[in-house]
Amino acid sequence: MTDTDDGTINNAPAGKEQMTMDSSLTTAPSDMLLTDLRAALATGTVLTGEADLAFGANDVYRTGGLPLAIARPGSVGELQAVARLCSAAGVAMVPRGGGASYTDGYLHKPGGHVLIDTGALDGIVIDEANAVVTVGAGVTWARLKALLDAKGLRTPFWGPFSGIAATIGGSASQNTLSHGSTAHGISAQSILSMEVVLASGDLLSTGAAEAMRFYGPDLTGLFTGDCGTLGIKASLRLPLIEALPHAETLSFAFDDFAAYHAGVRKAQLAKLDDSHFGLDLALSQGQIGRHEGMGARLKIAAEVLKKAPNKLKGVAQVLKMALAGENPMRSGAYMCHFIVEGFDPEDAAHKARRLRQILSAHGREIANSIPTFVRSMPFAPLTNILGPSGERWVPMHAVFAHHQVLPFNTAFHQLIADWQARMDQHGVWIGTMFSPVGSSGFLYEVALYWPDARTPYHLTVLDKAHVASLPDYPANPAARELTNQLKEAIIALMQEYGAGHFQIGRAYPYQSRLSAPARALLGAVKQQLDPAGLMNPGALGF
Repeated sequence: MTDTDDGTINNAPAGKEQMTMDSSLTTAPSDMLLTDLRAALATGTVLTGEADLAFGANDVYRTGGLPLAIARPGSVGELQAVARLCSAAGVAMVPRGGGASYTDGYLHKPGGHVLIDTGALDGIVIDEANAVVTVGAGVTWARLKALLDAKGLRTPFWGPFSGIAATIGGSASQNTLSHGSTAHGISAQSILSMEVVLASGDLLSTGAAEAMRFYGPDLTGLFTGDCGTLGIKASLRLPLIEALPHAETLSFAFDDFAAYHAGVRKAQLAKLDDSHFGLDLALSQGQIGRHEGMGARLKIAAEVLKKAPNKLKGVAQVLKMALAGENPMRSGAYMCHFIVEGFDPEDAAHKARRLRQILSAHGREIANSIPTFVRSMPFAPLTNILGPSGERWVPMHAVFAHHQVLPFNTAFHQLIADWQARMDQHGVWIGTMFSPVGSSGFLYEVALYWPDARTPYHLTVLDKAHVASLPDYPANPAARELTNQLKEAIIALMQEYGAGHFQIGRAYPYQSRLSAPARALLGAVKQQLDPAGLMNPGALGF
């Protein structure tokens, strides 16, 4: 895809997947649909204002077509009614969760669709006796964690870094990882069942048994990572486990990427930590480093002291962070940060010691202020959707088998070297971040930054005082176009090395990676569930 000067989506270039379902969707339905939607949403909302529609036409990265309306159902019944009305009118339905997507996941290029905001589906029912929690699709990970913390409970996977905004339904649709991923896997692995509203308005339950997911073929798995193309999540059931109250945080620096990968590969195999993430020097000093100002440090210190089971140890940790200053962000070409949990201090310390033994053969331990910050504030404000100096930002990622990681890294740096002069000319720069995906997958994330004007998304989501504190940039179509071309080149290179992806949306190829029988099966499922191709058309290659 390429951007026009105003940031709207153009057709994908040759080789990229096109929509294979019905593309003759109604883009200008009668006013009767709006009237019917308003009548159907007694407890919900239908938005048609210019500012609302402009916001709904943007994700973190770019702009799509204007929706006809934004429907925000207040109940599952109202969600079903919206689906029935849109199906009868032949109007595309595009679901939206927390909105922190950057892969065109809820952007419909032609416009004229109904954007379905699931944020009001926010009920939470905690069933301690059966160790499950049932949540509405619009519940954020941060809100769920706050309620479960009070009971000493958690879900195995408990949210991405954007969990202050990211919803559980959105994470199920996109697949995601971060908190709890090393020990318990990605978001899809922490879902027992879900209820999904189909294009027809019917409510489908994926749970054949109350207490287990894998009772026959895994219907729940079918709707994870579907980008909302098979149906709209209404509610989800997740398992509960005891939250371990004690934690150790540790950080290591590595002088080169090969040493970094060797160390974290062994850490992934050992599975001692709850979660870990790695950063290159650019991100450590830029996106992450800017949180290390004095105001942020005082807030972090207060959180550390509040959450420390042992107050004397909490004071010692704060002093250690103060003495370390910003050194941890400049300690090596690559840095990795670990959060290790235990049922008592000795258990956490024992795991941390073993992890140190593994990592010390490849890197050196540094001050642990960054994972301590993440532990105390796991869901930071969404300020990182802009760069450290207010630049625009878009990440992309790939999950590689371990034998492909080093070859890709070499090829990637060669690609950047080939583009560097053009990047310098337009003020485009990059950073990289890394995470484990089980023991066998390695997530390699590339973030691009460029100077450009902000969209209605940034101006709506971010605090006005924060935006005002940043440099302002005029519209910069040349830098935007170069960024998009570089993004497409990086994704193409990732494919050459067998990459898999989360958050596929409309940004990553999917169906071309399937065998013919698998592609036919997926198409048959789509045809059964959404025969008119009205459910988020264009996503996932449909």
